[in-house]
Amino acid sequence: MAFNVGDGGDNRRIGANLAEINIVPLVDVVLVLLLIFMLTAPMMYRGIDVNLPKAAAKPTAVEERLVLTVTKDQALFLNDKRVAPAGLEVALRQAFASRTEKTLYLKADAGLQYGAVIETMDRVRRAGIERLGMVTEPARER
Repeated sequence: MAFNVGDGGDNRRIGANLAEINIVPLVDVVLVLLLIFMLTAPMMYRGIDVNLPKAAAKPTAVEERLVLTVTKDQALFLNDKRVAPAGLEVALRQAFASRTEKTLYLKADAGLQYGAVIETMDRVRRAGIERLGMVTEPARER
């Protein structure tokens, strides 16, 4: 908003304006940056791709959790580190040696046979894990 400053006399300068900060371009730039970060942030974390089964229950949010991933070709990963099937129990015992809460999350591909998942769960139980959680994708609501 611009206006003339003066006491009403004839000594006013024509076109004397007060300087104002135009924040519209600043807001435009900030909104564009916000959109860019919102779109790229989910792409920054890439894990091991598995086709998870659908479930209606809400996922639980846990910090510093250990996740055992079983891929479609039955490869085992403990938090992105490949583990040999024969050395799974030893690796789990070492990982949980210093932890008080013995909870492991199992992320198995939906295309795996039921027996392969149960065999993996049995190995986890033999390693002394007290709680085993299954990681699923939320089911789409209709």
